[in-house]
Amino acid sequence: MATQYFTGCSLDGFIATTDHNLDWLISRDIDPNGPMHHERFLEDVGALAMGATTYQWIVDHSPGSWPYTQPAWVFTHRRFPEPGGDVRFTRAPVIEVHAAMVAAAGGRNLWIMGGGNLVGQFHEAGLLDEVWIQFAPVTLGAGAPVLPRHVELELVELARNRDFACARYRVLRPAAGTPTPT
Repeated sequence: MATQYFTGCSLDGFIATTDHNLDWLISRDIDPNGPMHHERFLEDVGALAMGATTYQWIVDHSPGSWPYTQPAWVFTHRRFPEPGGDVRFTRAPVIEVHAAMVAAAGGRNLWIMGGGNLVGQFHEAGLLDEVWIQFAPVTLGAGAPVLPRHVELELVELARNRDFACARYRVLRPAAGTPTPT
């Protein structure tokens, strides 16, 4: 079981525009059966977590029912209508939610969908194991950063899926007693 951040990203490091738009990402050519694609990644996911902005984007762009069968935790201070499906709204610390996610996932992986700040909180708690990024052939110039924290990574897999350069990284943890750069 691993706690993973899987996301699309512009070449200049943004996961969304300043107005939370993802049209630049979802209009690109990608093979749903190709290497490191979202659909294949999702097969190994037992639970997922996201922030309120990510949740709102999914609700706004997924007409009908909630698109995930896995239990999902939404970190938010806002109130949302219930979408159907197993969605749990929380204000709890990431450490508590991570423990609940592990229990619910049945040995499968945990997906921290985003945003980058939430992923950073999981990293700071020592809970993030991998970062998967699908780099789209576009620059945005500004927007929501992919991961607004200092995170040391090791490249473990690299693939091309049509328009996307896909990379999987392992999170490197500092040795005991070593200060973490901020």
